[in-house]
Amino acid sequence: MTVLKTSMRNFFAHKGRMALSAVAVILSVAFVCGTLVFSDTMNTTFDKLFAATSADVTVTSKSATDPGDRPDTGKPESMPASVVERAKKAPGAGSAEGAVSSESVTVVDAEKKNVGPSNGGPTIAGNWTRNELRSMDITSGHAPRGPTDVMVDADTADKHDLKIGDELRTIAVTGDHTAKISGIATFKVTNPGAAIVYFDTPTAQRELLGATGRFTHVNVTAEKGVSDADLKRDVAGAMGADASAYQVKTQQETSDDNRDSVSGFLDVMKYAMLGFAGIAFLVGIFLIINTFSMLVAQRTREIGLMRAIGSSRKQVNRSVLVEALLLGVIGSVLGVGAGVGLAIGLMQLMSGMGMELSTQDLTVKWTTPVVGMVLGIVVTVLAAYLPARRAAKVSPMAALRDAGTPADGKASALRAFIGLVLTGAGAFGLYTASQADKASDGSLLLGGGVVLTLIGFVVIGPVLASGVVRVISAVLLRWFGPVGRMAERNALRNPRRTGATGAALMIGLALVACLSVVGSSMVASATDELDKSVGADFIIQSDNGQAITPKAAKSLEKADHIAHITQYKDIKADLTAPNGKTAKEVGLSAADATYAEDLRTETVAGTLADAYKPDSMSVGEDFAKDHGLSVGDKVKLAFDHGRTGELTVRAITSSETAIDSGAMYVNITTAAKYVPADRMPPNVIMFAKAAEGQQDAAYKSLKTAMADYPQYKVMDQTDFKQTLKDQVGQMLNMVYGLLGLAIIVAILGVVNTLALSVVERTREIGLMRAIGLSRRQLRRMIRMESVVIALFGALLGLGLGMGWGATAQKLLALEGLKVLEIPWPTIITVFIGSAFVGLFAALVPAFRAGRMNVLNAIATE
Repeated sequence: MTVLKTSMRNFFAHKGRMALSAVAVILSVAFVCGTLVFSDTMNTTFDKLFAATSADVTVTSKSATDPGDRPDTGKPESMPASVVERAKKAPGAGSAEGAVSSESVTVVDAEKKNVGPSNGGPTIAGNWTRNELRSMDITSGHAPRGPTDVMVDADTADKHDLKIGDELRTIAVTGDHTAKISGIATFKVTNPGAAIVYFDTPTAQRELLGATGRFTHVNVTAEKGVSDADLKRDVAGAMGADASAYQVKTQQETSDDNRDSVSGFLDVMKYAMLGFAGIAFLVGIFLIINTFSMLVAQRTREIGLMRAIGSSRKQVNRSVLVEALLLGVIGSVLGVGAGVGLAIGLMQLMSGMGMELSTQDLTVKWTTPVVGMVLGIVVTVLAAYLPARRAAKVSPMAALRDAGTPADGKASALRAFIGLVLTGAGAFGLYTASQADKASDGSLLLGGGVVLTLIGFVVIGPVLASGVVRVISAVLLRWFGPVGRMAERNALRNPRRTGATGAALMIGLALVACLSVVGSSMVASATDELDKSVGADFIIQSDNGQAITPKAAKSLEKADHIAHITQYKDIKADLTAPNGKTAKEVGLSAADATYAEDLRTETVAGTLADAYKPDSMSVGEDFAKDHGLSVGDKVKLAFDHGRTGELTVRAITSSETAIDSGAMYVNITTAAKYVPADRMPPNVIMFAKAAEGQQDAAYKSLKTAMADYPQYKVMDQTDFKQTLKDQVGQMLNMVYGLLGLAIIVAILGVVNTLALSVVERTREIGLMRAIGLSRRQLRRMIRMESVVIALFGALLGLGLGMGWGATAQKLLALEGLKVLEIPWPTIITVFIGSAFVGLFAALVPAFRAGRMNVLNAIATE
């Protein structure tokens, strides 16, 4: 009880000094809890949506693709209308109706603007059925009654200012269909961001499937008292002799399948955010260790008195740990609450980006606060353990003689040895990774090297502080005369403290530097490969990977000032080599012969142009080695949904390429011999070559030809390079934003270190003021000390991160990304920015130091 009372008294006596450490705990716990609440809310939103839209039992074709995947033909797999009649006759079936649904569509308004989601969500077109009433109400107008009617969901109507009577054009591989909005339907549950349009059944069949009398699935409703499982059994039995051609699923099974289709995206987002929360926790550990180390040092005399009057080492140890426990509990409780607020903020942010999430679905599971509390408390107590042990080792006599802990003033030789060993082992791991023959083998070595070098730099940080701070000071602080020299000595007086404070900033900046190097190298490598390999002047493709419809492709072919247009399709086939070895579902790149000009692919045997001859093909170098193939060999290809043919290998392409690496090329005319016309997939991308000297005119002509199809982009090589750069930049900006939390915690660490350092040096500051140091000089000294510490952390972090990034690029070079580019403008900007971070962090401590009463400061013991 005495230990508890002492701990609580000390905690609340120094509550101001604990505040910034508490903020670090709050932020870290909030990020974890906010991530969990946000991901659970997304799961709840999708679960409610899938449960509401799924029928009691659903019948689909066995050959149908998984939810969310687009069929190769651009049309969903369908089944005859007779299946509906069979399902109706099943015992226990109250009703059954055929449904049509396709995600391979684009919907544009009268101004030719895409009304689909911009966040990657699907655009879904289908027929209006009774099953839709489970999840939607018609709130304006009426359901589609004929080919001139279309109904749209209310969310899409609101986003794009659509109203009844407005014209919408639906673009699919089967053609374009124009209709006027006859009604608007509102979701009863939250729509995360899909755009949905409905037609009457005959129109949906004709425009989406290309044939009447067919459906993509059948919705079966159970009679009262009949379970879904019983209905599933009865419907499966009603399918008759060809039951094996169909899948019959209950509402729960359909919901689970739909849930699985989005779980990958949700899990990646969840674990990525938790990873950054872990980094924030790691940085927070340094802040907490520093805080308690300095508090213990400042209370050395007090601890000595406690030991002198009978307190044991265990009691002193427990006293410090109880303070940490109080800090952990208070910070974690506030962090859990802040986490819920953060989750709501993330939901609002996602809504602004087009992914709707409602606070009505806000989900806070009991495990979330438990995880946050446990993490916050355990991490805080563990971080305070070393300072607590150090406090317990203070002897009564030593404490009464000395106001501090001299042992903190220098890094031990053992620490230096351990740090060097860990750093050396990590550096060896990075070097070994850079020499790996396979990226998969080197990635493990890279991960090990990153972890070991990071830990090594943390351990050896106090040793490095003495040398690095002197170098920085010689360049920066000597210009400020005596004030600069005093700032340097203050930073050097406790290398362990300086090392720990700098390490917190080092972690975040190391990751920033690493990702900057990797991102810049990826862009530079892709740009270099484009310059060397791509001969086409223009590239035409969609933003979201949607295939180019036949009608859009024909529009392209009408463009003027064009030397040639190249079609490019993805086809699958089972390939059997002469040795009898079969490779299942091999991807073939079916293209016009002009593709050999559009992409200058190197060959190790044969000539690529020969691969486009009748019944000919090329294979990749690695595939040829694995299957014992050489030029002139004949292989059997069983084309997906087509016939089997025998093709001759005319070329073997080099594996030393980043674009189309390992691709197998075949002429479209050859593929058309074996794949039926209705099974031939649309183009996934197209290329164009301008007539000699007509690049500008051809560019305008292609843009005009595609004006009716806003989902496709016409890009010249400059546009394509900029698109790659923008995509990498968006990814890096998102990562930098998440890393910003760790950097904020690191800044708090600098603030806390300086604030406690000012308290620790109260008497010293008073004496300096008494002998003539002005307030302005005092504040400048503290700011310079802060800048040096920040630059020390930045220098270590940026150097470490560039080493990681350079090693990662060596592995990427094995995948064809061979250019290493150091983004010096970014690195220099971050380094200079770190100096401003140091200035910002010192504002409050410097202001407080300048406000000290000189006589009171001198009288402080």
